[in-house]
Amino acid sequence: MIWTIVVLIVLVIVLWGFYISWRASRLDRLHNRCEGARTALDLAMVRRSAVAYELASSGLLDPATSLLLTDAARRAKEAGPAERDLAESDLTRALRATLEPPEFKSSLDSGGGAAELVAEVEAAAHQVFIARKFYNDVAARTIEARNRPLARTFRLSGTAKQPEFFEMDDAVAEDGVRG
Repeated sequence: MIWTIVVLIVLVIVLWGFYISWRASRLDRLHNRCEGARTALDLAMVRRSAVAYELASSGLLDPATSLLLTDAARRAKEAGPAERDLAESDLTRALRATLEPPEFKSSLDSGGGAAELVAEVEAAAHQVFIARKFYNDVAARTIEARNRPLARTFRLSGTAKQPEFFEMDDAVAEDGVRG
């Protein structure tokens, strides 16, 4: 009878250990996915800055708009982590101001690859939107898993830094249609 109780206690402890180990590895995988999603977001923002530079230097824009777009793209590319969201939002607003006027869209009919360049800018902006949504979703799941009582009690996240949401204005078109 005593051996049965001892075996059951040992079995419960072993199963509890496996469960805690599984939760810790799940939390580790979430942190890795979060880092990967952040890298994808950073790459999408760099690509958007690059195609914004290309649009600004293409000769399709008037000099003032070109200068505004170049400055916004430069600031977005050079921004540190603390001001990155504001710089990226400024680039979005500059792209919106550049791409929305009807006279700009009508000038694209002249050919010469202008429509393709604008389509590339809009595709890059849409990719930033998707990457940001994906990153924020993974960050939310990671934060939720970190805040569970078991994870907090046993400090299952270890020394991993808690992810932060990345909020920015990424609507290239005013009507809510993503570029």
